[in-house]
Amino acid sequence: MRHRGADIQVIAPNFKKRLSGVTATIARLVPVQAQFIGIVATGPGLPETLPYISLWRIPFLKRQPRVWHARRNVEMLAGLALKYVLRQPLKLLFTSASQRQHSGYTKWLISKMDGVVATSAKTASYLERPADVVLHGIDLKDFTPINHDARSALRADLGLPDVAIMGCFGRIRAQKGTDVFVDAFLELAKTNDTLVAVVLGRALPKDQDFLAGLKSKIADAGLTHRVVFPDEVPVDQIADWYRVLDLYVAPQRWEGFGLTPLEAMACGVPVVATDVGAFSEIVGPETGEIIAIGEVLPMVEACRRWLEGSSKPAAQSARKHVEKHFSIEREAQSLIDIYKRLLS
Repeated sequence: MRHRGADIQVIAPNFKKRLSGVTATIARLVPVQAQFIGIVATGPGLPETLPYISLWRIPFLKRQPRVWHARRNVEMLAGLALKYVLRQPLKLLFTSASQRQHSGYTKWLISKMDGVVATSAKTASYLERPADVVLHGIDLKDFTPINHDARSALRADLGLPDVAIMGCFGRIRAQKGTDVFVDAFLELAKTNDTLVAVVLGRALPKDQDFLAGLKSKIADAGLTHRVVFPDEVPVDQIADWYRVLDLYVAPQRWEGFGLTPLEAMACGVPVVATDVGAFSEIVGPETGEIIAIGEVLPMVEACRRWLEGSSKPAAQSARKHVEKHFSIEREAQSLIDIYKRLLS
């Protein structure tokens, strides 16, 4: 959706063609923010429905204060060029999702920003300057719970048995901890004759050997019929796969933020997650459990507790928790408040 320049207050650049977490964040947030402030996206790889301005037009906009909201180094650098070389009166804002020590170059770029946002308190601890912490949110209309009878019917539609089901979604690779999830399931299956696992996601060509090793391990245990690897699922059908679960597991070894626990809890599913990303700031004691990274036994014990517990209170608590703290509207408004503060 092309945009005229006069009422643009915020520009959200996306300088990466391939789909990434940053691209997805911009695609989720900008339509919500556009209801309350003049915001446009720019750059490749974005949905055509977004409020949008071509990058080449930006130097020729009427000179008035605007926020340039960067989320990558290259976008911070472009903002500096627009501000100091092309003399656009921009306020430069950077969102950091990284949980590691920054390079000297990145530190220098961040030092030139007018404001910084961190996507979690843990992320903020790696910054050498104050930052506003704004945790991601999700669209609660897309992720909703269903009752027991509807869940049984949905399981049948998806070709799943109506038994206890645990799931792990995301790219299938070592970083995502898919192997730990599989090992935990194999251990749980020794004492649970009906438990089923769903591993939803795809393996890139470089991770095909990793996937083959998981399937071989499952076959050696004689449990191929109880571990489901669905074909790639369209984005608008992902919520159904959360809704059929009794327990969602986020086994990552590393994560920048991680939306899947929020999506699961919004669908009324408790979560066992490793202590990476923002998981410890997302999952509370009434909605799930945080465990050590990369260790099978703690995952087995935590999963057993939640699978054997009463699911109804946990489902209700999970949904209420996300409604209260993690709606996309809350994230959008928090960022708009920062934009307005910078523009004032």
